[in-house]
Amino acid sequence: MYLLAKANKKASSRLQIDIKGIEDNILLLPNHEYRLVLLVSSVNFELKSEDEQDALIETYQSFLNSLAGDLQIIVRVRELDIDEYVMALESRLANETESVYVSQINNYTSFVKSLIKSNRILSRQFYVVVSYKGDKKQDFDIAKEQIGIRADIIAKGLMRLGIQSKSLSGLELVDLFYSFYSPRQAKNQPLNKSGLFNRESTFVSRESL
Repeated sequence: MYLLAKANKKASSRLQIDIKGIEDNILLLPNHEYRLVLLVSSVNFELKSEDEQDALIETYQSFLNSLAGDLQIIVRVRELDIDEYVMALESRLANETESVYVSQINNYTSFVKSLIKSNRILSRQFYVVVSYKGDKKQDFDIAKEQIGIRADIIAKGLMRLGIQSKSLSGLELVDLFYSFYSPRQAKNQPLNKSGLFNRESTFVSRESL
């Protein structure tokens, strides 16, 4: 189980995260509530024909009507960091010997640099949050089974819309909240498995990943 460590500073943003921990890739909330987060793909609605758009709308309507519980959809827009991509291009340029490729890489690298200098490159990620509320008498295994069934039903419904889905792992959930509340730090110090155990001020783990 991963627990969000209590910060010493009262103004810490972690005080706003009402999460008891993460177990078996499920968020544990107060009052016997649970959340499972799905990372989902997208569908370019504008590129569909009118008939395809109508079919998608009807399928989506049927999907929503079939839901037995609450569903939260999150669209996250982030500025894309392509510094590493530019560095990779420059590294390839240093090792390239063919003059024609050197010219092409130079031109493309210049184009990318000018593009990011005058424009913000944005990426979008889509999440579906599956919820379940248990009771005091219900143990975690039952809650895990129930929320898993709900997630499976939702994933199959999304598949009919042409949308693929993937359940976030425990580390991916921790990294998601880490990037939400510490975006600059997450950029400079990306979270990984070893970092999860070494950073005392961020997260504490009681079980292996």
